Amino acid sequence: MPLRHTLLAMLLAVTASAADQPPDLSQMDPESIAFMQSRPPAPATPPTPAELKERYRRGRFTNQPDLPQVDRTREYLIPSPAGEIRTRLYRGAGTADRPILPVLVYFHGGGWMQGDLDTHEWHCRSIANAGQCAVLAIDYRTTPEHVFPAAYDDALAATRWVFENAALLKIDPARISVGGDSAGGNLAAAVALALRDEGRLHLHSQILLYPAVDLTMSGPYYGRFTKGVILTDDLMRTFIDAYIPNPAQRQDWRASPLLAPSLKGLPPTFLLIAGFDPLSAEDEAFATRLEKEGVPVTRKRFPGQMHGFLSNARLLPKALQAVEEIGKALRAE
Repeated sequence: MPLRHTLLAMLLAVTASAADQPPDLSQMDPESIAFMQSRPPAPATPPTPAELKERYRRGRFTNQPDLPQVDRTREYLIPSPAGEIRTRLYRGAGTADRPILPVLVYFHGGGWMQGDLDTHEWHCRSIANAGQCAVLAIDYRTTPEHVFPAAYDDALAATRWVFENAALLKIDPARISVGGDSAGGNLAAAVALALRDEGRLHLHSQILLYPAVDLTMSGPYYGRFTKGVILTDDLMRTFIDAYIPNPAQRQDWRASPLLAPSLKGLPPTFLLIAGFDPLSAEDEAFATRLEKEGVPVTRKRFPGQMHGFLSNARLLPKALQAVEEIGKALRAE
């Protein structure tokens, strides 16, 4: 059996026993319980992608705090083979006297279907301030209009452009990181693998916030979170089916970074894990495999929080603590 499959089998065995136990939702943080109790009941018929997108856009007005001030913002259009990619650059408050900043290239979450520059503006502004850095948000193509590997292609093209245009952006080419939440964390991890394999451009770190790293849904990760949380197994399946309609493609490391033949040589990794999240077990397995292959890993667990809690920071204040942890990772030399 190849080493990769042997190692994955060991990791899956470790997580299997935990996955067999149904979660006790009463053990969530009190604000998480209150948040779920305040949500309207699920509609009788599943929402369409257009309805999911619009609901996600509207959610930021009630679920996110007021936008914090930053030093400045600017938008850029990045050329790519598939057309221009919209981006928005944030420079953290208090950095005006620093001509060159570290930068985090940020890919938003939303199941490769939802989200845009506006839905994640609070995230990016807050991280720029906490990290005393720049954050470049990428408006990659989403489903169902654009399926795999469109989002990945945009993410990789945008990251290459940042390296090539460091002087224009006034950022430090030696301190370029990639990151994102959920689907965006999936894209960041795949970009890090691609750049490692190319060997020409070197990332400073990857900042992965409850990322999806195994889209085959074949491990013992699922079957626990079927209701009572923001992201359920069924919703995750909906997103994956829309992003990669062909199941055979889900084993591609560009879709499932956990299944890459090797993780050796990836940049130092910050991995945020929410306890009440269908992705938590695969995130733990990913972190363990990174460590076994010599990659420095910082795991930050929020055991009482749900997937997506950073997108609901007005109601889930642990998100503010998480942002400080992300900022600390970005400030580290």
